[in-house]
Order: sequence, then structure tokens, then C-alpha cells
Amino acid sequence: MALSKKLEKYLKKHGIDYKIVKHKTVYTAFDLAKTTGKKLADIAKTVALKADRKYMLVVVPASHRLSIPHLQKLLKSKSISIVKEVSLSKVFKVKPGAIVPFASFHSVPVYIDKQLLKNKIVLVSGGSYTESLELKTKTLLERGAEALQSFSKAYLADTKKGASRPKAKARKKTPRKR
Repeated sequence: MALSKKLEKYLKKHGIDYKIVKHKTVYTAFDLAKTTGKKLADIAKTVALKADRKYMLVVVPASHRLSIPHLQKLLKSKSISIVKEVSLSKVFKVKPGAIVPFASFHSVPVYIDKQLLKNKIVLVSGGSYTESLELKTKTLLERGAEALQSFSKAYLADTKKGASRPKAKARKKTPRKR
């Protein structure tokens, strides 16, 4: 699945400088990091949210977890929820995991976690499971995204060979009652 014609047209129309990164089929930012050998912090994860009945996108480093309570406080929203996969298809006209982080492309507000701005270049979804876009982080701001103070927390560690998940905590075995 290549870049959609609509996305190609959008990138060209807005003069966005990007490089297509082809890779095997991946559905998560973690798998993208492993496949491309990039650090999780260099990959931008886009999450669709609904805040007080309005849709929005937030972009965080893939090495971080979104803190909804913190974002809710920053945006002064009464409620924020992650958009369900079924609604993603209807509202954003994309497959889950293939949403691009451009505000004017989806006609919704986009908020970027300031942690991501530490990177000059990031890898973002190219709207497909086999191609991503490498571009300057400032391009996201130039295309209508708003940078907010950090609203995510570090979660996954980076290694030079790609990403690594945190080790599961050993569970204490309890005897079964019969």
C-alpha cells in the first residue's frame, strides 16, 4: 500500500519536504522502530482523541505514553477519550494506525508534545502500514500543529538496535484454593 494520492497531493501542495521510508508491514510504532532500527524517541505516534465532543489529534514520541489527565488539564476539557478504531474509519477516513499528523489534512486541531520537539527529524505515519515519512519536526508546527508542554511520560526504553519493551514484573505465585 503506497502513499495515497490525496496525501501525495497534500504534501506537494504545501511544499512539505519529506523522504519516504519503505518497510515491512507494521501496525505499531514499536514494530516500526524494530523494523527500521530507529529509536522510539525518533518516531512520532499520532493518537486520535475526542475532547468534549470535538475530535483532535495528539502527537507524542513513541517512547512515551499519553497522559490523558495531564492533557485534559492543559486543554481545560471536561472529558477526553481515545477514538475507537471503528470511529477512526468513519471520522478520519483512515485505517487504525495509519493516521497522518497534519492538522489541515484532517481539518482537526493537532497538539504536539514538546518532548517530540527535541528531535530535528522524526518518522511519522505515511498513511499506510508499509511506508512512513521522515521529515523535519518543525514541519508539523508549520502545518498547523500547536506545541504544548509535555503531556506524556517516558514508557519504553530505546536501544541502538531499535526499541525494547520494559521487562514484565515477576508475579508472586499464590497457591490455588481447591
